[in-house]
Amino acid sequence: MSQPDAPVSTDAVAEPAAAQAAGTPPAGASPTPPPVGLHVFARTDVGQVREHNEDNFIVADLTRRARGLQEGSRVTTVGKQGHLFAVCDGMGGAAAGEIASQMAIDIIYERMIDGLSPDAPLERDELARRLVRAVETAGLRIFQEAKADRTRRGMGTTVTAAALLDGTLFLAQVGDSRGYILRGETLVQVTRDQSLVNQLIEAGQLTEEEAETFEHNNIILQALGTADTVQVDLTFASLVKGDVLMLCSDGLSGMVRFDEIREVLRTCTEPLDACKALTDKANQAGGHDNITVIVVRFDGETLLAEAPEPLKYRKYSLPEEHGEVTRPQTSPDASAEVLARRGDPDGPAQAPRPASVAPPAFADDEPIDIPGTHVPVPVVIMLVVGVLALVGATAMLFLR
Repeated sequence: MSQPDAPVSTDAVAEPAAAQAAGTPPAGASPTPPPVGLHVFARTDVGQVREHNEDNFIVADLTRRARGLQEGSRVTTVGKQGHLFAVCDGMGGAAAGEIASQMAIDIIYERMIDGLSPDAPLERDELARRLVRAVETAGLRIFQEAKADRTRRGMGTTVTAAALLDGTLFLAQVGDSRGYILRGETLVQVTRDQSLVNQLIEAGQLTEEEAETFEHNNIILQALGTADTVQVDLTFASLVKGDVLMLCSDGLSGMVRFDEIREVLRTCTEPLDACKALTDKANQAGGHDNITVIVVRFDGETLLAEAPEPLKYRKYSLPEEHGEVTRPQTSPDASAEVLARRGDPDGPAQAPRPASVAPPAFADDEPIDIPGTHVPVPVVIMLVVGVLALVGATAMLFLR
């Protein structure tokens, strides 16, 4: 079932100022700092076109083993085992998309708290590793469920999940739901869409303005449940006082312009007001899809008052465990125009990522089998265009 429109409570821990000032990826346990404060709200809406809501979200306190949207607990502090936020956008027709997104939310939460000692503080690398494995497990379980039940064949879901500990925010991405951070007057998308249109933009074959009206901008390259493995994109951000996190499904980001999102987050100091304003804007623009948004404002004495370096998309490389293989980043460098818009002047770090295999691409409810990230981008693009042309030609023949 989709989550109700209600206040959300969530927890996080601030990163030591010295580590943030160094501008390096945090690692290991740290002395207990003053807790980071959180002010949170979340909202989901069916939109103006769809008959039912296939989106889901979660806000969970991993330390207290508490999830959900308890009334009166929108303002809280972070525990020593962190906090979890996630948005999922299901697909698959009938009720299958809703089932997939709910399964993803439940499995990710269960895996994040599985085996945690109630009193032991969690290290940052362990939190990040748990996040990646939780997403991978959700993908496998949804795939197995779809394979076992004919009525659920083809179901899947995107996920953008964020885990917070010691002022360090880790984000795990599969699909095209998004994560943004507002810092002062600047809004930065801190996730990368795993989509055809984003690959075209990064290859310099499409501008962001052209992408808004691109005919096939709903094709994503992978989702949880469409294959037994997924390639999880793990990134991180070191937070400062006043940072605002927004996670959303493409029912929001696809309907509301970037500048409008920034203005709402900048002017609405209450997360509740921001969620309502953003949802209303998406509906006023047509509400073509389900709309889900989480807004979190961070504060606390441990967080720096000013950022030591610009906010940008930064990949996080987990230390290898025994028998674990890491794989280098293979996606093409984005154009200077795209990097500047995303607040990423230096481009992404060429860091290893957790091992996984990219599944086929698909457009909303209908899978399209094309190669993943192991094939050069121009080849992927030509194959996708060829498949779409073949589908169109076949349709015309049937219509004659």
